[in-house]
Amino acid sequence: MVQEKCFIISLLGLPVLAAGSTAPADRPAPNIVFILADDLGWKDLVCYGNSNYETPNIDALAKSGIRFNQAYAACPVSSPTRASIMTGKYPARLKLTNYIKGDRTDPDSPVLPAEWKPYLESKELTIAELLKTKGYTTGLVGKWHLGGGDSLAPWNQGFDYSRMIGKNGLDYYNYSIYLDSYSNEFTDNGTEYLTDRLTAYGTEFIEKNKKKPFFLYMAYSAPHVGIVPRGDKLMKYFFKYGQAEEKFNPSYAAVIESLDEGVGKLIETLTKNGLLENTLIIFTSDNGGVGLDELGPIPTSMLPLRKWKGHVYEGGIRIPAIISWKGKIEKDAVSEFVFSTIDYLPTLCELTEIKNVPENTDGISILAEILKSGSESVAPRPFFWHYPHFSNQLGRPAGAVRMGKYKLVELYESGRIELYDLETDISESNDLSYTMPGKTDELYKLLKEWQKNINANMPVAKAAK
Repeated sequence: MVQEKCFIISLLGLPVLAAGSTAPADRPAPNIVFILADDLGWKDLVCYGNSNYETPNIDALAKSGIRFNQAYAACPVSSPTRASIMTGKYPARLKLTNYIKGDRTDPDSPVLPAEWKPYLESKELTIAELLKTKGYTTGLVGKWHLGGGDSLAPWNQGFDYSRMIGKNGLDYYNYSIYLDSYSNEFTDNGTEYLTDRLTAYGTEFIEKNKKKPFFLYMAYSAPHVGIVPRGDKLMKYFFKYGQAEEKFNPSYAAVIESLDEGVGKLIETLTKNGLLENTLIIFTSDNGGVGLDELGPIPTSMLPLRKWKGHVYEGGIRIPAIISWKGKIEKDAVSEFVFSTIDYLPTLCELTEIKNVPENTDGISILAEILKSGSESVAPRPFFWHYPHFSNQLGRPAGAVRMGKYKLVELYESGRIELYDLETDISESNDLSYTMPGKTDELYKLLKEWQKNINANMPVAKAAK
């Protein structure tokens, strides 16, 4: 259940809404713009220390609010994390533990991947459905990736305005967009860059709904592979490549620049319409970046983090997260507060005074942390990861738990246990499981109890030949 906290919203000048109604004109409900990048790594932004890319708009967003250094995705792959954002629940609780259409196996492994549900069940209450009870207009633009059936599509999961990527979602120049239904489809045949098209839909949604509270879930496909940049953004990165101390992928840099430009246009639209001071903006990613060859050259590097997308090590689950709200959040704040994508739904529920938070929600509200720039008012708690599958990025079935500065990893195929001190070893290079047996046992018991209580779907041992 969601942990309740004593927090009086009205004293902070935040809106108080009656169910099913909008706020009075002099106290408007806050708009919410949730921007989700796809496979953006922890250090793939200038404000996170990357000097090879150009991300001035996202950096400015960080300057205007809080940049979190220890934010986590609930899973090292896409669909489960997106489900956690929509529901506030761990993917293991939802049994949606792999990316949609993920079916990789390994003939040499002693286990088969766990059985799972390749969709978010329609019975689950989404944040969009909850916000509609408060009078919000809701919009989804971009990547849904939570099931293809009509009953599972965003237009039947609480979104009034849906512009969902359809065919050829990995192609930035040959794709389709479903407009509120599968029967209304826009198709591009190489004329308009996908990131730009999504941005245009996002600004259209803001313009159309500027006179009432809205929730925009802006789910870009960038910088997911294949890495196809706009030609006018590429050449300068070729020149930078020869001067860079740490080599990088120029095409990936250009794709990120287009993403940044889109974020800038969204903020510009909010500003132009006088909405910025009444809009909470969240920017984050669904998992770590891709750190190996996949549909082309290696996109990015997670160093000093270990591994990348598809792994429960830090490179697969630690992500950039920026939250801004002009006049409500301290500027240029940097926070070491630890939280997960499961926390967004309860946070937005507290912000909008939604009382009927779904049963078995795993996240908690971190609104007090946001408004106080990361003060440690939330009690320490464990965070869990469960990926009982084989990823396209060479990740193998594993689980993990973090409590405080310590993180334990369980490798499901062998039963091997590893323990790391993330405060002194962010690279997870020094296994402490043998030298700290007490701490290892403590975290292992936490993980096992969680797996049992949540009825986690585990890999299946292959029958002996």
